[in-house]
Amino acid sequence: MSEEFIYTQLGTYPTEILFISLTVLFLLLLIWRIAIGGFDFLAGVFLVIFVLFLFYALNYQTLIIHLTPAVLKLSFGVFRWTIPLENIESCSLDDIPVVMKFGGAGIHFMVIGKRYRASFNFLEHPRVVIRFKRKVGWVWDISFSTRRPAEVIDHIRRARTARDARLENREDGGIGSGV
Repeated sequence: MSEEFIYTQLGTYPTEILFISLTVLFLLLLIWRIAIGGFDFLAGVFLVIFVLFLFYALNYQTLIIHLTPAVLKLSFGVFRWTIPLENIESCSLDDIPVVMKFGGAGIHFMVIGKRYRASFNFLEHPRVVIRFKRKVGWVWDISFSTRRPAEVIDHIRRARTARDARLENREDGGIGSGV
């Protein structure tokens, strides 16, 4: 069995262009406002929005999905989430209401079916949702975008099955151990 099942990076050109365009727009508005009126309240608003979109443009370019036999790791810029396979109750294609599905790119938090969820999201790609056995902080589920959701779900299920078989074999004293 391979030690590493999946290592993939996901990014989208349209999302990147959107964030870069908004960053440049609010930088130009900030420069314009300072040039005509000095640094006033509106210039401060443009500065805050510029910094926000600069953070988005730099941070939300690439989602990294790394699945091993022990953990699933998600990285979105400076944000990281590690999910031990033993804490995965189930995984499936994310099927949420359309209004919530298209809430934007980046990391979002929402309540779906009375369960608090973190979502690592790109608009252009389908999402996989993982339900935890034990919540992590306030979070019961996590979803993330991927180009190949069926493959990711299959890999997670196979990794959990293999891990469960190893644990069961260890508890039984191993096959052929005479115990």
